[in-house]
Amino acid sequence: MTVDARAAARRPLHLAVGGALVVATALIPSAESVAADQTSEVTIPYTCQFPSGAEKADVTIKAVLPVSAGTGEVIRPADVSVEVSLERSALLRFTALEATTLSAVAELTVRNSVGEHAADASWQQLEAPAVDLPAEGEGEGEEQGDGEGDGQGAGGVVLTATGDVPTVAFGSPGRATITPAGLGLTLASFTQDGTPTSPPELAVTCEPADDEERPLARITVRDSTGPAAPSPSDPAPGEGASEPPAKPDRPAPGLDPDAHRKIDDLTEARLEALDDEDPGSCPIEIPPEWVMTTAETYAAGYANAVKLDGAAALGPAFMKVVLNKRYINDSCASTVDVTSEVEFEYEGKRQLPPTKATFLSYGFMPTTATMVLEQVGPPAVVQTHTVTNTPTYPEESTVTAQLSMRLYDVKVNGVPLDVGPDCRTERPFEQVLKGYGQSYPPAGYLVAYGGNLTGYAHIPPFQGCGVGEDLDPLFTSAISSVGKKADNYTKMTQAPLCVATNPEGPDCPPKVPKPER
Repeated sequence: MTVDARAAARRPLHLAVGGALVVATALIPSAESVAADQTSEVTIPYTCQFPSGAEKADVTIKAVLPVSAGTGEVIRPADVSVEVSLERSALLRFTALEATTLSAVAELTVRNSVGEHAADASWQQLEAPAVDLPAEGEGEGEEQGDGEGDGQGAGGVVLTATGDVPTVAFGSPGRATITPAGLGLTLASFTQDGTPTSPPELAVTCEPADDEERPLARITVRDSTGPAAPSPSDPAPGEGASEPPAKPDRPAPGLDPDAHRKIDDLTEARLEALDDEDPGSCPIEIPPEWVMTTAETYAAGYANAVKLDGAAALGPAFMKVVLNKRYINDSCASTVDVTSEVEFEYEGKRQLPPTKATFLSYGFMPTTATMVLEQVGPPAVVQTHTVTNTPTYPEESTVTAQLSMRLYDVKVNGVPLDVGPDCRTERPFEQVLKGYGQSYPPAGYLVAYGGNLTGYAHIPPFQGCGVGEDLDPLFTSAISSVGKKADNYTKMTQAPLCVATNPEGPDCPPKVPKPER
């Protein structure tokens, strides 16, 4: 495709703002980003689908959010709670199971919107502690008070779920809203002695009972690179105001102003040098000293050993990250490709922490072993590809690491098996994990904010196993992949990055994530 070079030269440089790999600068708070917080609250009537039929539930959502923010600025909801008031009729299923307490895990969908742009985010793993179920006949025909403090209303219960939720960043200035939508509940019931009922859980889906829009919060989003966005008294888009401008294609807020200028000059010079007749693509490699920085984080997860019909816990693995070692912007293709590096570290060694796993070898023989995944060769590579000409900035990340597996402290059916000090895979193997997300608002996996990475690995044959007898064939047949098939599934959950340029940030020191199966 032929592109006019001079027209292309007027295209702004695309850098992935809010996408992970300029996090070093995106998380540096500037003076104009400091804004007062507001405690937001909204109560919404929901209809929840129980096996016995539809039940009404009033749901109150609370969170601390800023009054205003800049474009691309990370907003972190705090003190989030979701209070679900269930009527007595919704509890009959549990009392029929002789349950005396009820707890819940909530997942709330919220719609983040500004102007014409909107995207849903999931506030999941919000946990509500167990509350007492009302005794039979209690609350019937009389008021029981507001139930405050005991989780119990007039014959019903109030479950209060809390937890951390994803951050959000708005790419366009204007009036942004955060609006609750669908709600999912996993209700767990327990008997008087604390044992789970049978069945122990019930999954319930809830939707707002009407079409009225009830935002949790309205946030004024300022243009961080241009004139101020409308103040709260100004009309919102669609209410007499003009449409807000498109997301600014500028480097992340917090970059040194001189770096902004140098990057813009480099873009213009490169574009003007293109052939007018067939300029093709226009990739520009940004000098790493402009954007490179370091960070730390943890990851934890599980690796399936298919032939052993089991899974081994991995981590929490401490990771030292060098961000933006290579940064290539293609303004014509509207893409950004970034390469970063990761080193695992445990007690001064390049490895994940040892983990003990028990499997059923050959389907019947319980085998316990301590497994260590050691990093070999160069640092692990993180490659991120971001598309910048869509409102959400979709992003694909690929993490590739060279690992070796070592086994020790092996017991078969409780009897120690001496495998020696160097029972390991005969060669390193490649572990490739992928994650997918978007930057506006942040959702899915982003290197900066973490999330889930999944992939498969091919486990090579073992060597060096056994003292006095060759046990290599035993572990090769029990653990290694068949042929060259990569059939061992791995799922890792990464925590948000603690970035060296923002050591006082909310993600420092780095946190240990809760792994997901």
